This record gives sequence, C-alpha cells and structure tokens, in this order.
Amino acid sequence: MSEILQPDGWAKPSGYANGVAARGKSIFIAGQIGWNGQCVFESDDLVAQIGQTLRNIAAVAAAGGAGPEHIVSMTWFLLDRKEYSARLREIGGVYRDVMGRCFPAMTAIQVSGLIEDRAKVEIQAIAVVPD
Repeated sequence: MSEILQPDGWAKPSGYANGVAARGKSIFIAGQIGWNGQCVFESDDLVAQIGQTLRNIAAVAAAGGAGPEHIVSMTWFLLDRKEYSARLREIGGVYRDVMGRCFPAMTAIQVSGLIEDRAKVEIQAIAVVPD
C-alpha cells in the first residue's frame, strides 16, 4: 500500500496529499481526456469531461492490475481555472464516484490549450501496485 506524507505542523490538504510514498509495480498513465474509449466526446461540459477522464484513467490502471486506490500522483491540465474553482463541489462529487476516497499527490495547471480542441481537461496519472 502507499503511505501519505504529511509534514508535522502543516495544515492537512483537502482533496489531495502533499506527498505519497509507495513501493511496487509502477504504471504510468498517459494524459487522458474527456472522450470515451472510441475517442468520441459525449459532452462539452467540464464536470462531465472530468468524470469521463477519471473513468479513462481507472480503465488504464485496471488494464495494469491497479485500482483507484493505487493512484499515487495526478497532474491536471485545465483550460479555465475559474470554472474549475467555481465547480469544485461538483468536481469533488464526480471524483469520489470514480476514485473513491483516495487522494493522491496532485497538481493542477491552467494551460492555454490542449491538443484536442473539444477537451477541457487532461489528466496524467501514476499508479503503484504493491509487491
């Protein structure tokens, strides 16, 4: 299993971990976006795309023998940080629906564009399956 790293005296983060230590088989998941397995977007809504993106990450992880609980790191690339911030409650709900209460080390970055024009988010992840 993984170990959450929380320095003494630091405020506990909400929805992510400051650091995670893990040992086992590493699975590196390429940036996933909000289209389905056939590369078709079903929605242009940010929250819906985040849900699909997380389901895509879970599917790739499962192909390597991992579950959401094995995700140790995620990097989120977002087009609109203001929309992201305004919809955090909805995003948190869809996140928990897919990932459960597993909160890896995370970084969120606003970018000026993504390769696929309809994509509103791209998430890269790393999973570690214990030995």
